[in-house]
Formats: sequence, C-alpha cells, structure tokens
Amino acid sequence: MIESEPLDPSSQYSQCDQIFRLDESGHVPVLFRETLECLSPQAGQIYVDLTAGRGGHAAAVAKQLAPGGKVVLFDLDAGNLAYATDRVRRESGLEVIAVQGSFVSVQRELTARGIRADLVLADLGFASTQVDDPSRGLSFLRDGPLDMRLDPTSIVSARDIVNGSSERELADIMFRFGDEPLAKKIARKITDARAVAPINTTAQLADLVRDAYGSRARTSRMHPATKAFMAIRIAVNDELGALDALLGSIRSAALRVHEGAPTWLSRGARVAVIGFHSLEDRLVKRSFATMQRDGLCTEITNGALVSSDSESAVNPRARSAKLRAVMVDRAHEV
Repeated sequence: MIESEPLDPSSQYSQCDQIFRLDESGHVPVLFRETLECLSPQAGQIYVDLTAGRGGHAAAVAKQLAPGGKVVLFDLDAGNLAYATDRVRRESGLEVIAVQGSFVSVQRELTARGIRADLVLADLGFASTQVDDPSRGLSFLRDGPLDMRLDPTSIVSARDIVNGSSERELADIMFRFGDEPLAKKIARKITDARAVAPINTTAQLADLVRDAYGSRARTSRMHPATKAFMAIRIAVNDELGALDALLGSIRSAALRVHEGAPTWLSRGARVAVIGFHSLEDRLVKRSFATMQRDGLCTEITNGALVSSDSESAVNPRARSAKLRAVMVDRAHEV
C-alpha cells in the first residue's frame, strides 16, 4: 500500500519537486507524485490518459515509458487534446494516439486499435485553463456566458438547464448533485427571475444564489454559489453517468482478464482515478471494493490518497481531490 512519505530525491520521481508549481501550460496537476507512484510506469508500457487536459500527468508518465512505450490520450476538449498531444510527443518522443471524445468510449476505441492498456488514469477534474476562461462559463468568479460544457460541441448548456428545467427539477439537480441545503429557495429565485427575462450569464446566476442565501452569504465559509454551480455543471455534462459507465467498462475488462479472455486492459494493469467530490469518490470506492471482493483486482492505495497540506496551500483546487488505484487480477498473488 502507498502511504505519504517524504520523496526520495534520488528516485525516478525527483521531477516531482516541482509538483506544486504551475506547469508550462498554466495548469497544476493534482496529486502529481502520488499518481506517478501508484502507476509506477515502466519502459515499453502503454499508458491511457482518459482525461488528458493540458498533459501534465501524461507528460510525466510518458517520460518513464521510453523506449518502446505508447500513450493514448482522451479528452472532450479539442483544444486541450491538441495541446496535450503535442506536449507529450515533444517531451517524451513516444508515439501518441489522440482520441477526441468521452472516456466512456475507451473500450470501443482501444479494442478497435488492438491496444491493451498497462496504465490508466482518469483525473475527473478539469483543466485550470477551462475554469479561468470566462467564455466556458465554469466559474462564478468571472462573468461569462452560462455554458459549462466540457465538450463545446455538445448540445445542452447550463443556460438550457437553468432556463428550461422546472422549478422542481432545478431543486432536485442542486440537492442531488451539489448537496445544496437551499436548493428549493434557489430554484424559486431562478424561476421568478427567468419569468421576467432569460438568465444568460454566470454573474446573473451567482447573484440569484447569493440573494437566496441572504445574510448567510456573508458568513458562509465558501462562496454561496459553489454548490449550485457544481451541481448544474455535473448535470450539463452527465458526469456521474459517464463515470458509472467507465467503472462498468473497467470491471468488465477486469473480469475478462481474470478469465483469460482478450480485452482492453492487460493482466496486472494499474488503474487510477482522481475524484473531486463525494459523489464521484463514492462511485469509485464502491466499484473498486466490489472488484476486490470478487478477486478481480487488488488495491494499490490504502483507501483514498489526499493532497498534503503544502499542496493544498499552494493549489486550493487540490483540497478536495481523492486518488484511488487498483491493480487488475493480481489479488490471487498477494
């Protein structure tokens, strides 16, 4: 099991001395050292990054795969995918296959290419560049169009949900996906406001949430719009549905490995997932626990790994991150 210990500066992971700093893309990869240690990349292996982002994790892993390794990158965002692909190729010199699309399609895409992954990472957060871009509508701190789509080509945006859902549906979204205690009051504020004029911007939505909080907004430990924005973003991108489908694909592949049948995971494959809120982590925890109980994998992490105080201080977005990892079909050898 992996535990948090001081990093040995003589190890292959000494590059992680820079883990709490912005990388060349302006993004901070979370749990950087812990992720590399869980995956333990070796020369010649095939690494699949299901959420490439700006390529921070992928570039570091790829450097350990030479000679002979291969990298497959997935991302919904075409711009981030192109950037990450170029970065990994440039920094590692390895063959890189880029797949624009959801990680839900990993089984189909890898099977079609005859690829068996040795290492898999799904970082369920999103790139700092996406959050910081007002045009993406992901942040209540920067006014922009009410969008929130991680895939800019998808049909449904936050504006559609905020203006098109019933009051009851809005309250349900904010309560189920954000655990928002004032979900009903916020939903009423939204429906009253849109009866006068459509809600088109992040600032409009954030102001409505703040109004619903009233005097409590001044004493809240977090911005009052935090939970509502997270919930609507999850609904826009069907994030939990996609994660559930991915975990099902991992389990199915692990079962085939256990039975000696061909699939997209290799025997002994290491699979790591980084979640950022309790709904995600609960799905991952339960799925991995069931797989281990059924003898399909063994746990690499001792429960969930979380960011150190020093990382959280420098990168507040890391505070909620939880990393869980398993090794496929090795339980019988432990």
